[in-house]
Amino acid sequence: MSHSDDRRRWADGFAAVALDNLTRRYPYEAHHATGSADDRALPIELHPAFATSYDWHSCVHMHWLSARLLAFGVDRDLEARLGELLAGNLTAANLHAEAAYLAAHPRYERPYGWAWAMRLAVELTASPVEALRALAPNVTPLVEAIDELTRAWLEKAAAPVRHGVHSNSAYGLVMILDAARALGRTALEDACVATARTWFLGDRDWPADWERSGQDFLSPGLAEADLMRLVLTPDEFAEWCTGFLGTARPDSPIFAPAGVVDESDGQQVHLFGLNLHRVAAGARIAEVLLPRTGAPAELGRRLVASGPQMLAAGLAASVSDEYMSTHWLATFAWEALEAIEAAAPRG
Repeated sequence: MSHSDDRRRWADGFAAVALDNLTRRYPYEAHHATGSADDRALPIELHPAFATSYDWHSCVHMHWLSARLLAFGVDRDLEARLGELLAGNLTAANLHAEAAYLAAHPRYERPYGWAWAMRLAVELTASPVEALRALAPNVTPLVEAIDELTRAWLEKAAAPVRHGVHSNSAYGLVMILDAARALGRTALEDACVATARTWFLGDRDWPADWERSGQDFLSPGLAEADLMRLVLTPDEFAEWCTGFLGTARPDSPIFAPAGVVDESDGQQVHLFGLNLHRVAAGARIAEVLLPRTGAPAELGRRLVASGPQMLAAGLAASVSDEYMSTHWLATFAWEALEAIEAAAPRG
């Protein structure tokens, strides 16, 4: 079975998950800092575009997943319903309100939600689906707000956040830098590159055995390497990455799937996402390393070899009956499948 067949096998299931998410208002964890006794707005009033999928960032990346699946091709009924939802949610008025909220709350969803919003903007702008491209101008105020907020954040940030959760600096910068390049935002691109080099260029000997904590959904080490892949030339990256990750033992936890005991625990199921992030980031990193020889190629082979078990450990959970998994995991699963396909040798 080809990697494209793998995506075909999962596409309709993921589309059904996305549809459920984009039509489910509750439960919703608002993360809103209440400003007064009168500040009692419902999520839909605070976030007219992104008030489903349990929280703001999950809703944003479920919109990205929906757009991505519409471009790939899914069941006609699912396609029609998802298209209607995206058109209804991503209006100019709704996204202007979302941009205004971020401007008024400059640390809200930094950087994870910002990164996914930028990625959504890129997806709409470049989509082969005409109806989705028509929505792209509506996202411009949100992109402009995140551009300004990101550059202000990076200018004053004392150090990166390395935890394997939403606040991880490297993971957010991967998507923001990619988006800055795709959208032609040179000042934002320059800020991301300069900050990444300042924060991470001197790093060596990542303590891979320390990964993971009990609620990580990101690999801090692979997130950092994934970012530096975008910052350095391939030769520079091969040398840097070998010094950074090449000392990890072959049996290090970073190459092994994480197990989940309680799938109803919203924090513990993060480990499913950790598996999927390792697959996606590992495939992108390996794509640069494998054409080389010696230690870089060996590291690339280890990353590729660890993928199948970790992918299997996350895929089933993304379409399960447990909402603590399904409000977000399908996005990570689709990204992992795409990364594997993109990195596969062409024969």
